[in-house]
Amino acid sequence: MTRPGTGENSRPVPHTATPVPWPTGLRGSELIADAQSVDTHGARTIRYDLSLSENPFPPLPSVVAALDDCLGKANRYPEFLPKRLPRLIADHLGVDTEQVVVGSGATGVAMQIMQTLPRAGAGFIYGAPTFDGYPIMANMIGLRSVAVPLDTHGRQDLWGMARAVDERTGLIAVCRPHNPTGTVIPASELKAFLYSIPPHVPVLLDEAYVEFLGAADTLDDLELISRHPNVLVLRTFSKAYGLAGLRIGYAFGAPELVRKVQRLQLPFGVPATAVAAVRASYAAEAELGERILRITTERELLRTELRRGGIRVPRSSANFLYLPGRDIAPALALAGIVAKRYPDGSARIAVGDPGADRAVLHALAARPSAGGRSLRREDSRLLSLTARYEPSVVRGRHR
Repeated sequence: MTRPGTGENSRPVPHTATPVPWPTGLRGSELIADAQSVDTHGARTIRYDLSLSENPFPPLPSVVAALDDCLGKANRYPEFLPKRLPRLIADHLGVDTEQVVVGSGATGVAMQIMQTLPRAGAGFIYGAPTFDGYPIMANMIGLRSVAVPLDTHGRQDLWGMARAVDERTGLIAVCRPHNPTGTVIPASELKAFLYSIPPHVPVLLDEAYVEFLGAADTLDDLELISRHPNVLVLRTFSKAYGLAGLRIGYAFGAPELVRKVQRLQLPFGVPATAVAAVRASYAAEAELGERILRITTERELLRTELRRGGIRVPRSSANFLYLPGRDIAPALALAGIVAKRYPDGSARIAVGDPGADRAVLHALAARPSAGGRSLRREDSRLLSLTARYEPSVVRGRHR
């Protein structure tokens, strides 16, 4: 685990009784190299990696303990085809086990869906830009990408996507929240869209960031899949649960659709560690909720300050922010901040680490279009709030 307080923008390590300090954003080996990574212009090569919308926190302690117990049996093969993990997830969701398919992260499940539901050469409709994996996998599989541009507010143009449907359409992907902008389609608009889609056309509802949604934006997914048997809801344990390295994803929907996707279930493909981690994560939902609150609080504070600085950041309901502007990605790179960058210079950054958020503010305030004026601590409400906002003591299991 990385050491808190590393880097030039760090604050003193707080004297609090907690085993989960704020993360630094740096990856393991970079901590050692960080002290020697200053170039001749005074810029560090990598200070924070915010490119993959990762959870900045390590797995919860109870999850780590469950994984440690499981590793003692690593000499044994997992189930030939997964039964325990789908049953565990189905019980949590309130659906039948036959309605759940699992795989190697949401990406692995999405690829199974793209390989089994549309015919070869069929059209795959999505809002663009979107999750990078969709056009990449479409090209691998031989689907024809039909990219419908987002509207001027960074939202998916559902009616443009509906107009793109024709007799060659084999699959539609709708992200809620959307990646990379974090915008959310209103439930009423999504329902109207689904009624407009022919029932033989599968719709992949990507909810990779659903845990970050506010209560007002939450969907009744069980009602949705009941009314629309052509809908599969895709989720992951990589984001809110902080288990990206374990590659655990799943989809749920009508049994007939799920059975088609399960035809490409990889034998021995779901390790026992996945079952142990998911079970422990479900048992620690109170601690998970606390972490989500801390991440979303940092997100809103950072967005407020960025908008004060003239950057038109869309309202996000995920664990990242989309920063439009041709000079955004270069300014972040110059400051040693790795972001997901786009051809026009815009960037998406993961949020939740106060140190990284402060570094982002300083980097973007110093760019020429911002007047070259760096933020001072007394200038920024975000800097003052995050400096005194510390993690609370991690509690034990709640159920």
